[in-house]
Order: sequence, then C-alpha cells, then structure tokens
Amino acid sequence: MTQIVLASASPARLALLRSAGLDPKVIVSGVDEEVVTADSPGELCLALARAKAVTVARDLASGLVIGCDSVLELDGQAYGKPLSPEDAVARWRLMRGREGRLLTGHCVIDAADGREVSEVGATVVRFGTPSDAEIAAYVATGEPLRVAGAFTLDGPGGWFVDGIDGDHGNVLGISLPLLRRLLTALGVSVPTLWQRA
Repeated sequence: MTQIVLASASPARLALLRSAGLDPKVIVSGVDEEVVTADSPGELCLALARAKAVTVARDLASGLVIGCDSVLELDGQAYGKPLSPEDAVARWRLMRGREGRLLTGHCVIDAADGREVSEVGATVVRFGTPSDAEIAAYVATGEPLRVAGAFTLDGPGGWFVDGIDGDHGNVLGISLPLLRRLLTALGVSVPTLWQRA
C-alpha cells in the first residue's frame, strides 16, 4: 500500500485524515514560516504548503507527501497564528461581525518520481459578535494562539462562528474533496488508500 506522509504538525489535519480512512505518517518539515513571502494570501499559503511538502519529500524514496498551510484573509491581508494573547484579542475585535476567507494551500508530491500538484481551497467564514469578555475568556483557553486565523470550528472557537460557505474541512486545515482531486491528478484513487478494518 502507498505510504501517505503528512508534512504537518497539525493535530486537526491528522485527525481529519484518519477519520476519512487514511493512516498517514507524520513528518514535520521544520520550515521557518516567517521567511516565506508572497504577493497575496492565496499565494502565501500555497508557497508554505509547497515548502513543507518539498522539504519532507526530498528525504523520501517513495510515498505521497501532503503539505498544507492555512491563513485567514481579511481586508486583503493574510493572518496566520497570533503572535501573543494581546494579538489574538485584537484580531478577534477586528473579525467579529465580519466575513473572512479561510485559505488552505494543499500540495501533494509523489516522492518516487517528484510529480507535484497543488491548489488553494477557500471557505468563507462568518464570524459572530462575541463580547470583549467572551473574547478574553476564549483567548485565555490558549486555543486561538495555536491556529491560523485565531479560531477553530471544532473547539471553543466554534461558539463564535455563525456559519461558513464552503468546505468545513478546509477550515479545519485540509479539504478532502480538494485533496481527492489532487490525488486523482497523480493517478491515485482515494479508495485504494483507505485502511481496511
């Protein structure tokens, strides 16, 4: 069976892939995200996803390497993980009552022959209007500091998201429909990767 390698430390991405029938090996790339720049939020998340996948695939003889990176696009700016609790509070005050786009770059590399495919998934997120006290309480959980955009759908942040338009998996960090398209482009049928019970 083809080895799937997730070039990401994200527990949410790993959990999503496992719940969808895959059993990826995790190899964290160690890419310094601060040195990667791009002209737009979409190009940035794709450049980061590709950097992670390329770094991991370089050391492998075979396997399908999946690199992903997410940013929140708001007012044309890319927002990753907040730098501090104060940054997270300021971010939530900026986001509340508004819409943003959660962008996730996906890059898949076949380590055996170097073939590579990539695409950006976009999901519109409609933020609720938490009070300053609710924002402070949420930031105190520590969750916003660990995730791009300073929120989650499947944790305490879910209380403050009114809705989304698009794939919820993309917001969690990996879009299964998009990933299936990329794997198909490499000639891989997703059901052949499912773990048999």
